[in-house]
Amino acid sequence: MWVENKLKNMKTLSKLSLILASSIIILSGCKSLNKTQKGAAIGTAGGGAAGAVIGRASGNTALGAIIGAAVGGVTGAIIGRKMDKQAEEIKQEVPGAKVERVGEGIIVEFNNKILFAVDKSDLSSAAQSNLNELKDVLTKYPDTNIEIQGHTDSDGTNAYNKRLSERRASVVASYLREKGVSSGRIVTKGFGETAPKYGNDSEDGKSQNRRVEFLITANEKMKTDAKQEAGTGN
Repeated sequence: MWVENKLKNMKTLSKLSLILASSIIILSGCKSLNKTQKGAAIGTAGGGAAGAVIGRASGNTALGAIIGAAVGGVTGAIIGRKMDKQAEEIKQEVPGAKVERVGEGIIVEFNNKILFAVDKSDLSSAAQSNLNELKDVLTKYPDTNIEIQGHTDSDGTNAYNKRLSERRASVVASYLREKGVSSGRIVTKGFGETAPKYGNDSEDGKSQNRRVEFLITANEKMKTDAKQEAGTGN
């Protein structure tokens, strides 16, 4: 069933209108553009519309949200360069995280092997150590928004998994706030089992779906500064 749903979603992608053309470049992994250039193209094509559709069609809520927040153009390229620097630092400082640069944002993924035990939402000492390392980078770059997304595998009811994913995201957010990350930068969302990135037909796939993802995007100050640097004004 999971494979069938993925195939249907991919068919949806193939029918998108021209406004999504630049966004599809990211999904197809075009090697002729770097991540910053891809981000600029997405914003030009209409980030909000593209993000909403691609997030649903690909099952990648993080990708959809980043595309939706894209500014595009020269401003987006400047933001992309700033994100390049931050992403590299996260890779170096947080070895327990999977870091992906997409467009004008960063996706940081922690799976349950690092953050949570099965059916739990409390943080282990190892999880706290990883979050401390991430916190150090987040506080060093204050001009970003942070969306924390909780996910589960397909075991259990939809309603239960939704609540569990929300608790996981909330626990992580509370910990970061306690450690000094500004509350105004953080929002949380729980997706339960609705957005699997891996197959739920194996224990390994399920373990990877029990994950928390961080979406790091430009806040209004970074966007304004980038506009001024690009010479486009307010």
